[in-house]
Amino acid sequence: MEEEAISPATVERIQKTISSLPTDNGWKHPLPFYFYQGFWSSQLYLEGIILAQELFQAEPSDIFICSPPKSGTTWIKALTFAIVTRTRFENSTNPLLSKTPHDILPFYERIFSKRWPQILSQGYPSLLPTLLTHACQNLLVEHEPLSLDEAFEIFCEGKSPFGPYWNHVLGYWKASLERPKKVLFLKYEDMMKDSALDVKKMAEFVGYPFSLEEEEEGMVEKIVEMCSFEFLSNLEVNKKGTVESLLKRQNNFFFRKGTVGDWKNYLTLEMADRLNKIMEQKLSGSGLTLNAS
Repeated sequence: MEEEAISPATVERIQKTISSLPTDNGWKHPLPFYFYQGFWSSQLYLEGIILAQELFQAEPSDIFICSPPKSGTTWIKALTFAIVTRTRFENSTNPLLSKTPHDILPFYERIFSKRWPQILSQGYPSLLPTLLTHACQNLLVEHEPLSLDEAFEIFCEGKSPFGPYWNHVLGYWKASLERPKKVLFLKYEDMMKDSALDVKKMAEFVGYPFSLEEEEEGMVEKIVEMCSFEFLSNLEVNKKGTVESLLKRQNNFFFRKGTVGDWKNYLTLEMADRLNKIMEQKLSGSGLTLNAS
């Protein structure tokens, strides 16, 4: 499918829509944040989000990785690609060795072509109804200079990128309960505890389950190892160069520490307690718990 041409009238209409939205620049992003369909986003992403909502048609075979920034997206992209293409590539020839996961699996907002069973990434919760309507699979994983105190306050106000965070995850959580065959909800902390278990769960969910023979040959463990933080972060391709996206980022930007509980090195106990109370209040009655641990 060829990329559709966007008419000047469509561009003007979308820009007019954006200009009418509530705005805030507390995050000190180069462009203001706009409040669209219950969530905050910069204009840089919002133009593509609205366009994608209007033009993109999901297919039943499509797989979407849905996550807020800095929440394990790079890891899940690598795992999903390795699972789906494991019969196509040997470990020694896998594209993950020479390209970043973000170059292999681009972000939703900039994709309208190259349609083989697509694995895409997106971070905007309001796109979920479109994806569910077309019955494709959705995987969710659950983070311009600001001081930590400033960023923390803005996060608690719900004005972080693609926030409020609690509404972001709660929407997918509810969808995973209502349509468990179409939305798989994963927690980074749980995946770190038993990666092999969740890799098998992911494979089953996206329609590429491991055979008994594959499990006996250690295929699950091989994928876990190839996609581990230690392995990927030490590849030359992930140490240099930039990811071609709406914002150019150095490849190593996507590899921080790959650990659980690093917040303790940055947040005070008082800040963690406040955040836990906010999350408990916002998620009350949903059955979902997300606490600093």
